[in-house]
Amino acid sequence: MRIRVYFPILLMSILSFLALNGCNNKGGSKRIEVKTEKTEPQFIKEGILTFLNENDTIKSIDIEIADNNREKMQGMMYRSKMDYDKGMLFIFDFEEEQSFWMKNTKLSLDIMYVNSANEIVSIYKHTQPYSETPIPSLKPAIYVVETAAGFVDEFGIEVGNKIDFKRDFQPA
Repeated sequence: MRIRVYFPILLMSILSFLALNGCNNKGGSKRIEVKTEKTEPQFIKEGILTFLNENDTIKSIDIEIADNNREKMQGMMYRSKMDYDKGMLFIFDFEEEQSFWMKNTKLSLDIMYVNSANEIVSIYKHTQPYSETPIPSLKPAIYVVETAAGFVDEFGIEVGNKIDFKRDFQPA
């Protein structure tokens, strides 16, 4: 009979002790902290893009391809470096005037707009990191190529040059 009387009191004492220890971290228990920082996106080679001048090769680079909405929205945001032998190719569904911005983009880029004939129609050099100012193509484009700032000058890329690209084979 005595156990029945004391059991609820004992149970309530244990539960109170646990509740107070869970809310008060002075007892030396460790608190687990979850980091919410995003890791920097890493370059993933998905193809090769070649810049051409009158069918002569100017420069070939490895490319990452952004051909769906998620990849297009992410673009080069949150990256802190890009080598001259790498770039990103954006592929759009329709040839029309395009516009980009540099929101959340840490590094300066050269941006080239390319039409459906694979001809570069406009170039923006050394874009301003983190800027939300629109960077318009001014002419219809279906592709956009982004490279590290200075690439265009280093390799003499000009409006009127062409591009050719090939995707790496992706097993089904």
